[in-house]
Amino acid sequence: MAEKTDGGAIPAHIAIIMDGNGRWAKRRLLPRGAGHRAGMNRMIGLSEHVFDRGVKYCTLYALSTENLSSPKEELDGLFSLFREFFPANVDRLKKKGITLRVIGDRSLLPEDIVSLIAEGEADTAGGARGTLALAIGYGGRQEILSAVNEAVRRGKEVSAQEFSALLYTADMPDPDLLIRTGKEVRISNFLLWQAAYSELYFTDVLFPDFSDKEFDKAIEAFSRRERRFGKV
Repeated sequence: MAEKTDGGAIPAHIAIIMDGNGRWAKRRLLPRGAGHRAGMNRMIGLSEHVFDRGVKYCTLYALSTENLSSPKEELDGLFSLFREFFPANVDRLKKKGITLRVIGDRSLLPEDIVSLIAEGEADTAGGARGTLALAIGYGGRQEILSAVNEAVRRGKEVSAQEFSALLYTADMPDPDLLIRTGKEVRISNFLLWQAAYSELYFTDVLFPDFSDKEFDKAIEAFSRRERRFGKV
């Protein structure tokens, strides 16, 4: 865990379920695509603030395996936004010394998206300031099943540490704090293994309205909690 200069605690790794884009648009009588665009803009701004606060790892739940069953029109819109925003933001991350990492099942994604991801990861490799992980085509149960099957293929029992090394998040610490926006109070198949001892923070604020100030409220709440990891 990183430490603020004023003595408050900053989580080393924060994971965020970015929920509420569609409802944000609906409340404004806008198409869902407008909500996804607003969410994309907020994700870009928030990722800058996260690392400015001293966080070293940030994992954002961008597209779940369940989301991939959405209507084709909506998925096409999401992938179009990715194509539009991704290259410029890879450059931004590189300039700021942030390593990009994408976790999830890439076989579920369009080929050109997979190519953009690979290029972005290569271009930002070695950024020492922090790591931004985007969960795209991600499902926690599927991740665990994939790791189990890999352990079976290797033909031996594995320890918890060895199992963690088989997950998409290998070499990343488990999240200290998991935030969910948008009022729902569940983790929705996100980082099921990794979040075993994460502090949870739920807010009614829809993701496009999840401002830097709202993020700081979550940090403040985290700093007041006592973490025992199952110990007395």
